[in-house]
Amino acid sequence: MPGNQRSTGISTLAGAAGRGLLAGAVGTAAMTASSTLEARARNRGSSSTPAAAAAKVLGVTPTESGAKRFNTIVHWAYGTGWGAVRGLLGGVGLSAPAATLAHFAAVWGAEQVELPALGVSKPIWRYGATEAAIDGWHHAVYATATGLAYNWLARH
Repeated sequence: MPGNQRSTGISTLAGAAGRGLLAGAVGTAAMTASSTLEARARNRGSSSTPAAAAAKVLGVTPTESGAKRFNTIVHWAYGTGWGAVRGLLGGVGLSAPAATLAHFAAVWGAEQVELPALGVSKPIWRYGATEAAIDGWHHAVYATATGLAYNWLARH
């Protein structure tokens, strides 16, 4: 019996992580829309930070013609992958609001540690209040959309 309970628990967590991956794709789409609209409204280009970070971690240098495509792939893979974390937070029994808040804190917090450590972004306290708020907003959009999508998938 304990073996069955364990495999059922693993199966339940695997299902939650899978639903989280799908929800992460939805959250990434929402964040992409949010940041694209904001970039257009402020007349700025899109961020190449995802590609710069991944290139450093992976030890690759995308070609000039492939840089934008590489950036898009990294952005979608990263956001979708973080969705699995949201799924696991729900799968271990956190309430929907607590799981979404923890997910937001993990995703945005990881960015604040990873990117400056890789040398591809300055620390948040050097962004300025407006830029920090905008960055936080985009991550809140991501976490909220991911959470809503996960909750919908978990019910259906």
